Parts: sequence; C-alpha cells; structure tokens
Amino acid sequence: MSNVGSYGTILKSSSIIGGASVISMMLGMVRTKFAAILIGTGGIGMLASFTAIQSIVGTIAGLGIQTSAVREVAAAVAKKDNEAIGRAVLTLHRVCWFTGLLGMICLMAFSPFIAQFTFGSNEHALEVAALGLIILFANLSGGQIALIQGMRRIGDIARLTIIGGVIITLLTVGFYLWLGLRGIVPALVLGAAFQLIVSWKYAQRVPVPKVDMTWAESFFEAGSMVKLGVVMMWNALMVSSIAYITIALITNQLGLQAVGIYSAAFTLSGMFVNFVFQAMGADYFPRLIGVAPDKAAMNHMVNEQAEIGFLLAVPGLLATLCLAPWIIHILYTSEFLPAADLLQWFILGCLVKVIIWPVGFVMMALGKGKWFFITETSFTVVILVLTFVGLQSLGLEGVAIAYFLSYLIYVALVYGVAVKLISFKWAPGVRRLFFMLLPLVGVVFVSSRLLPVLPATFLGIAMSAIASILCLRGLVHRVGKEHRLTRAAFRIPGVKLICGV
Repeated sequence: MSNVGSYGTILKSSSIIGGASVISMMLGMVRTKFAAILIGTGGIGMLASFTAIQSIVGTIAGLGIQTSAVREVAAAVAKKDNEAIGRAVLTLHRVCWFTGLLGMICLMAFSPFIAQFTFGSNEHALEVAALGLIILFANLSGGQIALIQGMRRIGDIARLTIIGGVIITLLTVGFYLWLGLRGIVPALVLGAAFQLIVSWKYAQRVPVPKVDMTWAESFFEAGSMVKLGVVMMWNALMVSSIAYITIALITNQLGLQAVGIYSAAFTLSGMFVNFVFQAMGADYFPRLIGVAPDKAAMNHMVNEQAEIGFLLAVPGLLATLCLAPWIIHILYTSEFLPAADLLQWFILGCLVKVIIWPVGFVMMALGKGKWFFITETSFTVVILVLTFVGLQSLGLEGVAIAYFLSYLIYVALVYGVAVKLISFKWAPGVRRLFFMLLPLVGVVFVSSRLLPVLPATFLGIAMSAIASILCLRGLVHRVGKEHRLTRAAFRIPGVKLICGV
C-alpha cells in the first residue's frame, strides 16, 4: 500500500470512530451539565467513586480477555482460518459469561467492606452491591464488542457508540431529575444493560463460522487468551487502581467535593482526545497485528499512526488549553471553576499520551506480555508516588501535575522497549511535527499562567488557529487531494486556500 493510501486508511477509520466519539463527547457534555446542576460537586464525586469501584472489579472479572480476544480473532481473520475464528468467538462468549457471573457474585458479597473502605461507612453498601450487575453486563458487552472489533467492522462500532451514548444520556438525565443522588446507581445499571442489548444486536450481524466445542475444550482454548489477557488485565487493573487510589486519597484528605472538582477536570481532558484513542484501538491494533512481526512494517505503521493521531488531536487540545476556564463554566457551574487549572495540566498529559500511544501497541501486537507488564507496573508506581507527593505538597493541583510528569517518564519507558523489540525510531516527518507544534503548546500554557485571562485567551485562540491550519495542511498532504474526506473539506470556503491548493 502506498503512503497516501495507508494514511487514507488511517484517516478513514479515525474519522468514522472519531465522528462517533465526537457525538458521544457532545452527549457526555449534556450529561455533565445536568449532573453539575442536579447533583453538584459532591454528587459527581460520588459518581466518580462508584465508577472507580466498578472499573477495578470489572477489570479483574474481565481477565483482559476482551482485549486479547481481539488479537486472536484478528490474527485468525488475517489467515482466513474459519475454524480458528469460530473457536475463538465461542470461547470468548463462554468465558465472558463465567467471569462476569463470578465478578458479580464477588462484588455483591464484599460490598459492605468495599463501601466502608471507599466512603468511611457502609451506608452505600446496597448501591455498591448493585454495581455487580454492571460487572456482568459489561463483561458480556465487552465480548460482543471484541468480536466486532476483531472483524474490523468499524462502522458498527461507531453506530454502537452513538446509540449507547444516546440511551445513557437519556437515562442519566431522567434519573438525576427524578431521584437526584439516589438516581446515580440505577442510571449506571440500566445504562450497562442497554449497552449490552445494543452490542448483542450488532454482534448478531457478524458472520461467525459454527463449531462444536465442549465447555472443557473452551476453557482449554481460553489458555492462550488468558495468558496474554492476564497481562493486559494487569495493565487495566493498574489504571483502575490509580483512579481508585487517587480518589480515595483525595476523599480522605479533602472530601467528596474535591473529588468532584478532580473528576470534572480529568473527565473533560479524556473526553477531548477520546476519539483519537478509540480510533487507534478500533482499527490500528488489528492492522498492526496483521503486519507483526515484520519490524520494518511495524515501524512504518506506528509512525504513520502517530502522525495522524497528533495532527487530529493537537488543535482540539490547544483550544481546550486556552479556553479551560470558559469550558468549565459552560459545561459545569461556577462551583467547579477551580477545576480549570487542573484541566490544563491534564491536557498536557493527554498530549504526551497521544504521542506515545501508538508505540505502546507494539508490545501487545507482538504478544510480549513480560515487557507490557514491566512498563505498566513501573508507570503505576511512578504515578502513585508522584500523586501522593503532589497532593501532600501542592494540594489538588499537585495531582494533575503528577499526571503530566508521569507520562513524560512513561514516554521514555515505552520508547525504550519499542527500540529493543522492533528497533523503533521516530520518522523524520513525526519529528518535524513535534518541533513545529509543541512550541505552540508551550506558548499557550505559559501565557495562561502568566497573563490575565482575556489576553491569554486571545493569544491561545490565535495559536490554536495557527495549529489548526498547520494540521489541516498536514492531513491533506498525507492523504492526498483525491481522498473522500479531503474533497469534502475542500467544499468549505477558504479551505483550499489554507491548504495551498
């Protein structure tokens, strides 16, 4: 495939998933605004606590199989091995049922202890127990989505994302209006149930070869999935643990209102780059598996993905960086304004994450569980230590600074491993992008700290406009003038002039 064709494939998948994620992001903004008005900082702090519990237990229950199954299915599809596809899918479904039920039962059984540790009392034990239903529903839904993703049905993933987002938004707003704080858990449970129904509907459209397997054969077949899945689960468990421990530390030192401030900033920072990360995971990972273990091909694909991801993410991140106080005020309420400073640090961390994210997939594509385990565990230790130190010395903003510094260290870790595994190095085009766009980010961040709000905002908007022009020109140059998305963009007045066409 030519460079232009390869860039076009990346941009096509990124635009499909990214478009769905933008809609999902807008729906998330609606949920956020209603949550800020109806349940306040304390309610959002409580929501973050319930979500952290669900995440950490769900990660353990999932065993990372949903992610490793994508690798199994994608590899079988690449080889056109129908028998292997059928066996992998049936095994995936059975294991998801087993682990989902086990996770649900365990969370329900230990709910009083978890509530006591998280909230300082067992007042919320019944609500924590109800989260067990989410564990089961999410596990089953994850299995369906793994099948769809492994088959690279990108359009179905996009539609699933949008429909799920609409349903969850309606449920969330409805329950918050009706029950206030008591509506948090019912909205979460019913949202997971409807997400399962939608994912099942789309999974039924995927043609899967029929195979005969006993349950014993399925568990034996699951060995390879579990072997890599446990390592991936460890990574996800580390991420969930970071979130849970961070929230617990803030709750104990500053209270649930501070958790609400932290959660508001952290959620927004992830929301604005989510489309890039989802696009990478949805299509990039299966494609990278398809060229593994060819080092040259993997190098080429990682660099191309890094270029497209960076070009797509930088304008939005820059705009968020300079408009942070306004965004917080619009999406939340004045009660949340202290989150603006945190949001800016989180945005810097997200930018670093965008840079290194494509490189991190190398370990998973090669099935190098040991290296994946080492890098993710090291990152977890670093971010927890820095978070504790930052919280003690600088308060809530110290947590956000720790996030940024941790990802700088993570870049060095992941890049070093990639060099060892595939002799990886940044291509000249990627380095040029870094040298061209990162200084703009630095100017916007420093001005937001040193200048009054209005001058800093105007300067930031100017820098964001420059970055948008540079990124648009870069995308057009890489995918070509005949690409469908390029032709669509050229219909907008002035775009041809901006792109030098």
